Amino acid sequence: MVNLEDQRLIEKYLTFWDKLEERQKNIIQNNAGEKIFSKGDSIYSADEECLGVLLIKSGVLRVFILSLDGREVTLYRLYPGDICILSASCILNSMNFEVHISADEDTKVLVINIAAFGKITKENVYAENFSLRNAMERFSEIMFAIEEVLFSSVERRLANFLLEEADRVGDNKIKITHDQIAKNIGSAREVVTRMLKVFHDQGLIEQARGRIKILNEKGLEKFL
Repeated sequence: MVNLEDQRLIEKYLTFWDKLEERQKNIIQNNAGEKIFSKGDSIYSADEECLGVLLIKSGVLRVFILSLDGREVTLYRLYPGDICILSASCILNSMNFEVHISADEDTKVLVINIAAFGKITKENVYAENFSLRNAMERFSEIMFAIEEVLFSSVERRLANFLLEEADRVGDNKIKITHDQIAKNIGSAREVVTRMLKVFHDQGLIEQARGRIKILNEKGLEKFL
């Protein structure tokens, strides 16, 4: 049974909540619970049991695939308030590629049992529509990520990531390593290090250990 805080989150982010019968609301409430992950934790791979539907309370989760040469290609990231239907391994296992999920930061999530959630979507057209829309949005993000890796230059992907990350944290100082950036833009760490040096030499950024400061947003935007 969820606590009052989690109940409010459910009511806020499950936009079909008011369309549910009291019995259906009870099913979700009785089949949801909090899980806590530390930064760097691998929370899902093909060998692990079903996660369920995730509602991100705090932190960041990263969904990615591995290339044949072992390079990680980020498909999308999940932030506070995001809900992910595709996190249910029952769905991920039906894909023709192996998907992984890890915690980019210390993260708290509310997990709704997929069997219980599936029962509701079969009974309620509003819940079904919500699920389909959420899945389509995630697939759209996956397709965009793959197109970026295939057709966009590393410079563009790197500049875009730095600008988006600065906007997300609300600061031009970003705490992140070269390895983390490489995983998020689908490149090799050595390539990221080389491109960051180019950006540094052009006066676009400053670098310190585990930290990057954006000096010239307009200059980075030119790569977009």
